[in-house]
Amino acid sequence: MMTATDIRIDAATGIGQGRREHQEDAIIADFAIGGEIGLAVLGDGMGGHAAGDVASRIAVTEVFSELKLQSDDLDRFVRYAPGILRTAAREANGCIAEHVRGHAETGGMGTTLVALAVARDRLFWISVGDSPLLLYRDGALHQINEDHSLAPQIDGMVRVGMLSAEEAQAHPDRHCLTSALTGAEIRQIDCPDRPLELAVGDIILAASDGLDSIDRDRLRVILAEHRRRSAAEIADALLAELEARADPEQDNVCFSVIRVVAHGWQPMVQPRRPVATVPAERARRRPELAAARRGTGGPRWTLPVALRSLFSFGKRVQ
Repeated sequence: MMTATDIRIDAATGIGQGRREHQEDAIIADFAIGGEIGLAVLGDGMGGHAAGDVASRIAVTEVFSELKLQSDDLDRFVRYAPGILRTAAREANGCIAEHVRGHAETGGMGTTLVALAVARDRLFWISVGDSPLLLYRDGALHQINEDHSLAPQIDGMVRVGMLSAEEAQAHPDRHCLTSALTGAEIRQIDCPDRPLELAVGDIILAASDGLDSIDRDRLRVILAEHRRRSAAEIADALLAELEARADPEQDNVCFSVIRVVAHGWQPMVQPRRPVATVPAERARRRPELAAARRGTGGPRWTLPVALRSLFSFGKRVQ
């Protein structure tokens, strides 16, 4: 039986603006190579021009800062993790309230929140809103956090025959949140008192709901096909899938891919074709080509996470 010292974490993040005018997702992740704890925090802002980007930025930076501070003492963090996570979320919500009081034009802004800590071989988390936290294990994909939106109720109408599956997916109220960080009372918080014990082969995927453009069956297939690849390759595959779908309504998306691997694990190496030498004329034209490509669909990045934090802030129109 493997112990916490027999595993390590391979993590990467991805972010894309989709087809939206503004980027309202924000994400910060920190997984140090060889470290005993890793953190990821993301928020999906709402409110459009009422500053959803500001709400997600406040929530993500405040929660991450508190978790980073508290994780200096790992044993204490593991003992009190659920309380630490709840306190961090409430303090971030208070910061949003303070900002709204000083900037009346931002009234109505808010954000979802997913914050997780992988401590040795255990996963602690808190979530508010509809940003999914997924676990791929033994070929199956499960959402392990609650969905604080009207989607579960609408899907229930499908089960009793009141709506078709297609009608449910297109329902205009599907993404209406029942809980969010807005500076007011947080109506629902998902923060289990007991952590999830992790095993080698597990893949954790924390994401904004922009990733839901990939249906869960297809998402499971992608994770299955890439389960022996690095987290960065999985992130690339997810962004490539979103790009291939070319959805004109594609929402902002951000996510963190976290793989649990055996100590000493090395990723499978993708065979690569020899790279041809680029003629001088083509080399001079590449900057213009890159600029033209950046103008379609917004920027996309995937980066492995090691002793480093990734920030991204912006706006999304609900």
